[in-house]
Amino acid sequence: MIVRIVKMTFKEEAVPAFLENFHKHKAQIRAFAGCERLLLLNDIHNSNVYFTYSWWQGEEHLEAYRKSELFQGVWAFTKTLFKAKPEAWSTQEIEALR
Repeated sequence: MIVRIVKMTFKEEAVPAFLENFHKHKAQIRAFAGCERLLLLNDIHNSNVYFTYSWWQGEEHLEAYRKSELFQGVWAFTKTLFKAKPEAWSTQEIEALR
């Protein structure tokens, strides 16, 4: 299982456009082959900083998504809204306590 974490810092005035676009596409992203879960988080001290966490069955599923028309369209729009360069990590779960 791959967990993809993306940190995005938006121009303050661009946050509503980001949220609208995310809500418009979140079901399609979650339904993409190999995507197990999708989470959107907002920094409690910086209202223009968001994180997405997405769980993928494997790296090949994540890469297929990143090469898809869906991702290309969503990302092309999203990156016009950034205040700072996004950061991304592909991680694997080692241990979970629930």
